[in-house]
Amino acid sequence: MKLVVSGASGLLGSALVPALEADGHEVLRLVRHKPEGANEIEWDPGRGSLDADALTGVSAAINVSGATIGRRWTPSRKAEIVSSRVNTTRLLSQTLAQVDPRPQALLSAGGIGIYGDRSDEFLTEESGLGGGFLVEVGKAWEEAAESARAAGIRVVTFRQGVVLTHRGGILERLLTPFKLGFGGQVGSGKQWWSWVSSDDLVEAYRFALAHDISGAVNLVSPNPVTNSQFTKALGRAIKRPTVVPFPAFAAKTIFGEMGEEVLLGSQRALPARLLDAGFTFRHAELGPALERALAE
Repeated sequence: MKLVVSGASGLLGSALVPALEADGHEVLRLVRHKPEGANEIEWDPGRGSLDADALTGVSAAINVSGATIGRRWTPSRKAEIVSSRVNTTRLLSQTLAQVDPRPQALLSAGGIGIYGDRSDEFLTEESGLGGGFLVEVGKAWEEAAESARAAGIRVVTFRQGVVLTHRGGILERLLTPFKLGFGGQVGSGKQWWSWVSSDDLVEAYRFALAHDISGAVNLVSPNPVTNSQFTKALGRAIKRPTVVPFPAFAAKTIFGEMGEEVLLGSQRALPARLLDAGFTFRHAELGPALERALAE
């Protein structure tokens, strides 16, 4: 299969692209600089620039672009979070709709933050959406793929949980304080953290390429945990105590809106559509998944 990937050098793309190439796929990378090889295509989402002719013969596109949400949200940072997701997805979607013959599928990353803070409620793809900055980002992100969907391209919008990898994301940020013995639950520790192993994330994208699923798909382990359970499991994995709590007021003071939505927000999501389609998780339990992530 001939594939095109946006965000190929990012946290998700750097795990996904080698796996796709190992499967025998030809992978073209969208880059924001002058192409340095035949496998690179230049684009400029800020200016809406992407040559549809360069995508001729592509069977499917994978969109994993997006600036990290794990920093304090200043106005400029929030604008970057939105543009790095919405503008890229919209441009790729609109361009794919112009390609002849049209690609078969567009797989796009997203987040479970689209559900908002939902306490202990079980969340499937049929659940309603909440409120907050990440909810608005998530809605706009998914709606940005509408041009491809309207053109008859099968669109999958993954709603991903915390991706377990020590190379970036929340886990990387937690490792230093935990290794120093300063790890502990955030706030009450009762908020639900839905997570997925890096291996299962890659396998889910492979699965979606090969199976006829579409629409919103929760990409999370079938076993979400509370923040308290997560921190204790991480402490066991690195053999460090987890007795130093991070109070809710500190999370809000230091990280502002990001701390309130990301660290203290609760999403108890379940991968209903993946399981119904026959997907099997390699790492369904947190303990072994953390050990695998730390051994990468």
